[in-house]
Amino acid sequence: QVQLVESGGGLVQPGGSLRLSCAASGSIFSIYAMGWYRQAPGKQRELVAVITMGGSTNYADSVKGRFTISRDNVKNTVYLQMNSLKPEDTAVYYCNADIVESIVPTRGDYWGQGTQVTVSS
Repeated sequence: QVQLVESGGGLVQPGGSLRLSCAASGSIFSIYAMGWYRQAPGKQRELVAVITMGGSTNYADSVKGRFTISRDNVKNTVYLQMNSLKPEDTAVYYCNADIVESIVPTRGDYWGQGTQVTVSS
């Protein structure tokens, strides 16, 4: 069984910063891409940032220059450093990972439970 557990969300004022973390645990053999998505009320879930096993990154245009995704392959953890936050960044943020399990070698797409980020004065 594989689990993704997110942490680090909360309430922050415009212009502030937050750092999200997502740790993968369980019977993991390998993790390919890891990423962050977000879903605002009444909107579809959208990609925020993704990072490959080798460290290549890709960002949504709306967060380029403000957000930074990184990962620790030893800890099976992905991070999202969010700076210069805007009210339109308010959403539930979800962690996603492409994981090969170790006990039964299957590859699947896993999601965290989501963490709320609210940017408001």
